[in-house]
Amino acid sequence: MPANSQRDVEQSRKALATWLGEKVGSEVVLGEFGGPGATGFSNETIIVDATYGGTVDKLVVRVAPTGYTLFPDAAFEEQYKILVTLAAKSTIPVPAVRWYETDPSVLGAPFFVMEFVDGLIPSDNPPYTMEGWLKDASPEVQEKVFWGAIDSIADVAALDPDSLDLPPLLDGLDAQLDYYEGFMVGVEKTEELVVARRAFDYLKDNKPEDDGRVFVWGDSRVGNVMYDAEGNRIAVVDWEMACYGSPSQDIAWTWFLDRHHAQGMGAPRLPGFPTKEAMIARFEERSGRSAKAFDYYELFAGFRFCVIMGRLTEIFKDWGLIPPDNDMASNNAPARLTADMLEALGC
Repeated sequence: MPANSQRDVEQSRKALATWLGEKVGSEVVLGEFGGPGATGFSNETIIVDATYGGTVDKLVVRVAPTGYTLFPDAAFEEQYKILVTLAAKSTIPVPAVRWYETDPSVLGAPFFVMEFVDGLIPSDNPPYTMEGWLKDASPEVQEKVFWGAIDSIADVAALDPDSLDLPPLLDGLDAQLDYYEGFMVGVEKTEELVVARRAFDYLKDNKPEDDGRVFVWGDSRVGNVMYDAEGNRIAVVDWEMACYGSPSQDIAWTWFLDRHHAQGMGAPRLPGFPTKEAMIARFEERSGRSAKAFDYYELFAGFRFCVIMGRLTEIFKDWGLIPPDNDMASNNAPARLTADMLEALGC
């Protein structure tokens, strides 16, 4: 679901063209504003062709949210700094950032401009397990796509977090539990989050021993990597949930999201996708990190997704997309999968 924008497109196009003209030292003519469809939520994304100096430059403009936000803290500037830092200090393929603007007078909020990456993204809506280019691809391409995501996670985990010089982020399990408890309490003012509350109680009382500290991508998953037609990764995107935490965290989130798109949607896993055991083994070998706390962080993934679904329910009701008495906050695939994990734990 894209961010809900009430933007005056013509006014924004003129303002952005003037701003870009000052950056490139030439008159800029902008084409029609486009967007990525249903592939983003928290930040508005504009895709536009900019013509200047006899060339056409395809650009992506990410605009900070000004109204509804999915998370309590949009962490917008942090996303920009993460992209710049990873481009300078790692081999992880991220979109190149051209400029960052803090003045809200141009587009109504801060924004940054990136180079357009022409690639394929596995769909979340409908899930890639049910239809789309990835479902239609050969098992060999599907396998390459999966490993592209896992290798990206491993490459992130292999970084020395103290050498990255990143902005302040949530740091460690306790900080994350505090953050998501506050997030959950806020949603519980309007929605019931019974499964999330049960999961949180378990997570709080059964924290694993310290298994190391790494830079965590956060929203690590197949659908946040861009690929070419052969299934090779070409860009890693969406750093809104980035933090510092366990080496197990990203790999467990990825596994839970894939389970959600398959088991949670009543669809089979893609035939080319490897097993959990193969995934963990490849992650550990490539990253040099241990995923020994995987089971705990898979439940942590389910808990966080339950809270996010509660927040989405609030937003959808406010937008009039679902009726006020809809039970989406408690009756959803993440809640069912998380309840199954809790049952297996005997709680």
